[in-house]
Amino acid sequence: MSAASTHAGAEQDRRPHDPYKLGRSAHGHEHGEATGHGEGGPASKRIITGYGFWIFLLSDIVMFSAFFAAYAVLAGETAGGPSGHDLFDLQNVAIETALLLTSSFTCGLGSIATQRRKMLQTQLWLLVTGLLGFAFVLLEFREFADMIAHGIGPQRSAFLSSFFALVGCHGLHVSVGLLWLGTMMAQLWVKGFRPAILRRLLCFNLFWHALDIIWIGIFTIVYLIGSGL
Repeated sequence: MSAASTHAGAEQDRRPHDPYKLGRSAHGHEHGEATGHGEGGPASKRIITGYGFWIFLLSDIVMFSAFFAAYAVLAGETAGGPSGHDLFDLQNVAIETALLLTSSFTCGLGSIATQRRKMLQTQLWLLVTGLLGFAFVLLEFREFADMIAHGIGPQRSAFLSSFFALVGCHGLHVSVGLLWLGTMMAQLWVKGFRPAILRRLLCFNLFWHALDIIWIGIFTIVYLIGSGL
């Protein structure tokens, strides 16, 4: 073997190997087939759970996309009744938005406390998140009840049907999230920071933040544009 080829082989051995490259083992040797995972082995249950829950959230977003599309088509079909410009109270909606966005912030603080295994701080931030979310649901329920009491229900026009369907579906998700949050707080208090509990909290955090993203879309498309701003 020539000195040049020996030197080239030594240089190749000194190169940093990527253990995650398909078809390469943890020691840098090439394989005929991909192993499907890197040096650390298969992904942890936390990563698998988070990935699976993201798939669920994407399916939920697809459903909301259909509601958004229906609203966009029917927004002008008022059947001679009131439009968004006549109905929407932007001050009330601004308060709802502030409550929900603040709850997302406190939910993040709860996640940080969870990572540090601080039980009281975690419970405190989760409680604040729940109270803010509950206040949001109350304001939304009051808005719906007020409209229905004045004969402006979902049966009044196609516009109102799409409005109640979209905003009501989001409110239902927030309500379910509050029930989930209360359950998680009880499990966390009784069982502590077990791996299964931590994975459920991860899923809840993803769910709650996704609801904030959807609400930003509702706030912009339904309320701001609907009010003519």
